[in-house]
Amino acid sequence: MKVNFIILQLFFTIGIAKAQDLLTVKDAVEIALANNYDIKLSRNDLEIAQENITYGNAGFLPNLTGNLTQNNNLQNINQTQSSGEVKSLKNAKNNSLNYGVSLGWTIFDGMGMFTRYDILKENQKKGDISLKRTILLRVSDVITNYYTIVEQKKFLEAIDENILITKERVRTAENRFTIGKASRLEVLNAQVNLNEDESNRLRQINSIKNLKIALNSLLVRDLMTEFDVEDEVIFDSDLIYEDLVNKAKNQNPDLQLIAINRTLAELELKRIKADRYPTVRLNAGYNFSESESSLGFTTNSNARGLNYGVTVALNIFDGFNQRRNEQIAKIQIQNADLQINQQDLVITTAMATAFQTYETNLALAKIEESNEQIAKRNLEITLDKFKIGTISAIEFRDAQENFINASARLNSAKLQTKLSEIQLKEIVGNIDFN
Repeated sequence: MKVNFIILQLFFTIGIAKAQDLLTVKDAVEIALANNYDIKLSRNDLEIAQENITYGNAGFLPNLTGNLTQNNNLQNINQTQSSGEVKSLKNAKNNSLNYGVSLGWTIFDGMGMFTRYDILKENQKKGDISLKRTILLRVSDVITNYYTIVEQKKFLEAIDENILITKERVRTAENRFTIGKASRLEVLNAQVNLNEDESNRLRQINSIKNLKIALNSLLVRDLMTEFDVEDEVIFDSDLIYEDLVNKAKNQNPDLQLIAINRTLAELELKRIKADRYPTVRLNAGYNFSESESSLGFTTNSNARGLNYGVTVALNIFDGFNQRRNEQIAKIQIQNADLQINQQDLVITTAMATAFQTYETNLALAKIEESNEQIAKRNLEITLDKFKIGTISAIEFRDAQENFINASARLNSAKLQTKLSEIQLKEIVGNIDFN
């Protein structure tokens, strides 16, 4: 029996698995984008930053306050007036009521309000880039996990194919034993090898189930949700190093975040320098007041009216804190410049390392593809020879193991190539779903 026929048997045997719903890598990413908690939290942070961008939060708009104060007193009073007359009263009432509205409006603060508004807008940009970074990380996790399942599924198929071959070997050994051309030992060895292959299959199935649980967790859905994955690890073999580096300098979210932090440091210096200028504030109000006194020259009083004015405040001396704060802000700008240069070096280094690994894995994938074809052809020839008794069971088992190992190395090489591709695109800041 040829291996090609055995493969057809394999497809029939595992046909039940195909009945599971197919989850494509694009579907997995879209589910993660909708459900993943880290992405949801980042979206909420961005929404908070967007809500904060208001003229009122920056200090442009006036404040209008309503106020009411009421005081009531009961006192035993003894008074000696200037005429010499002495008056006394028990439980004398002294009540007052004040209410009204007051308006305060800062019309100049050294342009600080404009700077605060710019800071709020930069924080919104920072939230947007942080969301992008979170999405990149989670999408990378999803795609990595997904294609790991694909690779492990391919290895399971190789194990299933190997089991069918081992079963054929058991039948052949039993037939040879029946006609007296083989010993019972050969049959027992074949059965032991079959049990070993079955054990490997169970371990492989367990590994795939655990990977599916991990992927379901990333997708934030029932951990026991059953699904099937695509048949092959598809990777991009046409990436160009120079293009990746140029895109990374413009799109890498970590670099963009540091650039925004530098802008924020510059704005913070402007905000601090605004404290050197006077603050001009307009004040106005309309108040009502009533008072009642049981003893005194005035027993009742009512008043209402408008009050207005201007307050000008200037920081003349604050213990040199203004100078200190400005120096610290300038150092923060210098630190931001250093961090930009540092991150640029980190990205360039990571890109060079990842691309070297990517090229190596590409070459390995080509070699292992050829090795698997050779191992498969060798197994076919070995199976034919084993049936006619020209090779030993040990030689046949070696051919089986060579085929399994070649399949495992090929699947691993394809996966590692895909993971290298994902890492490169993550550094660039743009991962597609292929």
